[in-house]
Amino acid sequence: MPPNNVTEFVLLGLTQNPHLQRLLFIIFLLIFVFTVLANLFIITTISLSPTLSAPMYFFLTYLSFIDASYTSVTTPKMIVDLLYQRRTITVGVCLTQLFVEHFLGGSEIILLIVMAYDCYVAICKPLHYMTIMRQGLCRLLVVVAWIGGILHTTVQILFMIACPFVVPMSLTTSCVISSHY
Repeated sequence: MPPNNVTEFVLLGLTQNPHLQRLLFIIFLLIFVFTVLANLFIITTISLSPTLSAPMYFFLTYLSFIDASYTSVTTPKMIVDLLYQRRTITVGVCLTQLFVEHFLGGSEIILLIVMAYDCYVAICKPLHYMTIMRQGLCRLLVVVAWIGGILHTTVQILFMIACPFVVPMSLTTSCVISSHY
């Protein structure tokens, strides 16, 4: 890597006030823990209950897994950065976070489309619902969602890798005001 290429990014926080940073740390930590625990509770409840075996709940399990994972990609870094003064992220870690974020986000969007189709079949064709939304098709649709997420993130990351993050060695930062009031 040439000497003038950027190897890390500086993350600017929400505020520079230390007291407000601690308060935000506690608030975001509580929201993060609550979100992950709520999604894990949904997954556990659906998995352990034999009465919740409809395709809707099958898709809801995967949606909760994606939501818990998506929350865990960038939130811990943000929470930790609220406590420390050195707030940087390397280009590699940033690209990894972008990869996982786009993968989970793309998969979630496709899964939401699949869930909308599931609701359509349940409402418009209730007598044929179990025939149309059989277990094999549900699994295939989840696999399609994951593959769609991979394809989406691959395109996004290829564009990001092609971007040069170069900063000149010396920046001229001066301002000359030529007009007088």
